[in-house]
Amino acid sequence: MRELLARDLERARVRTLRLTDLDEPELVRQHDPLMSPLVWDLAHIGQQEDLWLLRGGNAGEPGLLPPDVEQLYDAFKHRRSDRPSLPLLPPVRARSFCTEVRGRVLDRLERADEERLFPYGMVVQHEQQHDETMLAALQLRQGPPVLGPGTALPSGRPLRLAPVGDEAGAGGLQRWRSALSDSCLVPASEFVLGVDLAHEPFSLDNERPAHVVHVPAFRIGRVPVTNAQWREFIADGGYQQPRWWSGRGWQHRVSTGVSAPMSWLPDGSRVRFGLIEDVPPDEPVQHVSYFEAQAFAAWAGARLPTEVEWEKACAWDPVAGQRRRWPWGSAEPTAELANLGGDALRPASVGAYPAGASAYGVEQLIGEVWEWTSSPFVAYPGFSPMLYDTYSSPFFGGDFRVLRGGSWAVAPSTVRPSFRNWDLPVRRQIFTGLRLAWDA
Repeated sequence: MRELLARDLERARVRTLRLTDLDEPELVRQHDPLMSPLVWDLAHIGQQEDLWLLRGGNAGEPGLLPPDVEQLYDAFKHRRSDRPSLPLLPPVRARSFCTEVRGRVLDRLERADEERLFPYGMVVQHEQQHDETMLAALQLRQGPPVLGPGTALPSGRPLRLAPVGDEAGAGGLQRWRSALSDSCLVPASEFVLGVDLAHEPFSLDNERPAHVVHVPAFRIGRVPVTNAQWREFIADGGYQQPRWWSGRGWQHRVSTGVSAPMSWLPDGSRVRFGLIEDVPPDEPVQHVSYFEAQAFAAWAGARLPTEVEWEKACAWDPVAGQRRRWPWGSAEPTAELANLGGDALRPASVGAYPAGASAYGVEQLIGEVWEWTSSPFVAYPGFSPMLYDTYSSPFFGGDFRVLRGGSWAVAPSTVRPSFRNWDLPVRRQIFTGLRLAWDA
């Protein structure tokens, strides 16, 4: 286990340094008010590693940074919009600080008890999550590309067109629409929602504990909603008709003037990390808000899945009567099973990973885009905070909606079928998309 953690720590750091291998003006500039300057993320990664792995979470114990400097990287104390005005460590100092912390951490890892390795896994996930956040900031960046086009992905495959919706249903408001591929039936049954430490030793507190729930039958899209389908929504006036939107969603749409996914241009192209390119029709749509996803689902005669439905479709094996480690089974993710790790800089076309299907035949559940669900972010019964109580608890019961599945930018060490992401329903700067669901 120590060797695995050392490897994951190294992979995360290589990625962090690659994403911050930029000129100083790019690192200290705030690319969008929703995002931190990249140099803040860089030093924050080191500061959290120092706190949890060298000081055991004891903020009162002196760290490698002076207290007046360390407090600059308190995410609860300083809003993202205020961070550019803080006296942050310059990039050279931030890198050397991270290097010093990591050297001490690796020495300590060699001597750590097997029963006390969870904090190391938590820190790996924290760094990889900030790497994804930095990619989101770089997507919002203005100017010529600095990351290149990304690595190649497997081709998709043609999928059968199937009607979605019911012309006669809901007073005529639901209409027939074509959805790429057929949907998959998930019969009614009990299943185990969530995980325990014994089975997922690096799971986070909001994923636990495992508990049995009953889920009525439903259907779920075999693949995520695509750019081509979203273009149909736009062409049919989906952004102009309030009947498809919730009250809050329509109010937000009108106030912001949003009329397409973030980064789409009026001429049918998009901006991807500074590159202008045609919008690929068969890629999962990304950079849409919960309100947009909700409206699209209504227009398609469908709905968003609940997070319970999503996890059952992803992880449950009805023949074995137990959870799978991954949708496809126990094998670790590979380039043939899922699009993860961030090197591609985009989602893969639908149909690209048939070998990664779940027991119900649902594809591309891990990687590609974070998928909005209809579920609010709440604690599971029997919830207990992990090392610190401010990771999940402050966000329970608010306006946050749960996202599942992970995006192409997520590291394999930082996602699993039980992983719960959350964000506000207006947010779309992260790599968000959706999958449709229907009652059965």
